Amino acid sequence: MSVASVASVAGAVLLGALAGLVAVPLGRHVVGVGGVPPRRASMTVTGAVVFGGLAATHGADPALPVLLLIAAAGLVLAVTDLIALRLPDPLVGVVALGGGLGLVGTAAVTDQPGRAATAVAGAGLSLCGYVLLALLPRARLGFGDVKLAAALGFPLGWLGWPTLRLGLLLPHVVAGVAVLVLLATGRVRRDTPLPFGPAILAGAWLAAVLT
Repeated sequence: MSVASVASVAGAVLLGALAGLVAVPLGRHVVGVGGVPPRRASMTVTGAVVFGGLAATHGADPALPVLLLIAAAGLVLAVTDLIALRLPDPLVGVVALGGGLGLVGTAAVTDQPGRAATAVAGAGLSLCGYVLLALLPRARLGFGDVKLAAALGFPLGWLGWPTLRLGLLLPHVVAGVAVLVLLATGRVRRDTPLPFGPAILAGAWLAAVLT
């Protein structure tokens, strides 16, 4: 890795740490209710890892600023879902409009119409898949989860079909592991409502950095 690349990743790590730090008070302000928020220290580390991972794996992608914008909104969404089991539409709109328009604009500037098409297709496929899951009997998916998954289909599609496939699969793996750990440690019961938004976000990020 060149010196410039190292500096770019380091800058992204610092920016991500800042985004994670402000995500907690911003998320509490958005939902406007009580609840135990995640610790600022943990969100600061999470933001640093999220931004640093994206910069390290996609530093040469002209859409990296758009990916970081989506990641910043995702940190706040994770906080709101953990506090209040809510994924506010305005924040999901930042992911959808900022991501969709940003990626289409990047494709136009860099003359990559194919990537714009896969980004739009990714959003459409994610929407259809999650709508079907939400309509299944006893499904615990809310339509906030459906909208978030559809919005994240833009960057997943932009990064390619393998990333999109993995991004649709991994949230369920992440959620399953998390539930098993929480049940084993006695922190939740089988009927305890749990947020799925953080798993969708974590799965999308893992897909982005692993492919």
